[in-house]
Amino acid sequence: QVQLVESGGGLVQAGGSLRLSCAASGRTGSTYAMGWFRQAPGKEREFVTTINWSSGSTAAADSVKGRFTISREAAKNTIYLQMNSLKPEDTAVYYCAEATFYRSLIRDYTRARDYDYWGQGTQVTVSS
Repeated sequence: QVQLVESGGGLVQAGGSLRLSCAASGRTGSTYAMGWFRQAPGKEREFVTTINWSSGSTAAADSVKGRFTISREAAKNTIYLQMNSLKPEDTAVYYCAEATFYRSLIRDYTRARDYDYWGQGTQVTVSS
């Protein structure tokens, strides 16, 4: 059973930065993509960004392009989310997720149902 553990959340002022980490363990099969989603109070979970585990190609939501960067460190089975120029509307619980089914394009991994395993989430709060 794959386990995903996020860390790095916290409270930051608008304009600041945070880096989230997500470490995976217990893998027995292939990983095709890992992504970040977020969920604000009273809202649905939304896609943030994703990365192809083998090629490193990425896709991101328009709302975070140019501010958030996803990366991976294969040797540590870990992905990162570098968040810069944070805004109050970025406040949410951030979840990492892992996809174990192949899809031809990284942009095909933008829905929650495309992922098979989820972390417990880490809170990010951006104050104005």
